[in-house]
Amino acid sequence: MPGIDESLLEAMRLPGARGASVVDWISGLALGAVGDAPGGDAEATAAETAELARLATESGVLALTGGDEAGETTGDGPGGPSGKEPPVQDLIITNADSYHLLRFVTTTFDSTVFVHLWLDRGEGNLALARIRLAEMADRLVLG
Repeated sequence: MPGIDESLLEAMRLPGARGASVVDWISGLALGAVGDAPGGDAEATAAETAELARLATESGVLALTGGDEAGETTGDGPGGPSGKEPPVQDLIITNADSYHLLRFVTTTFDSTVFVHLWLDRGEGNLALARIRLAEMADRLVLG
């Protein structure tokens, strides 16, 4: 079971990967980063992507994921009866020349961590990156 550093190196082996980080979306701090960061500042990128993650998990996204007004979701999918999974599995942001994938890490405790992958749009494969990032996040060992 790989830790943060091994997982980030695995993410960087994806075709078109420019940079990757593991971020705590509550504090906005990067727990680990490798490669380049948009704007050249990994900590600023971590804080900015943490804000997106926080908005996605704490705001009106529940209407899109089948949640009720009390903030609970229905069914056995993400955010289901266990309550341990965030209501959103991942976010994909597209730019003219790149993709940003944010994959939430599910753990046995209340995880506030996600993996951010910055992917070149011309060289990368978004579908492959999403699948591999999900597999990597499932194997990630925190602590």
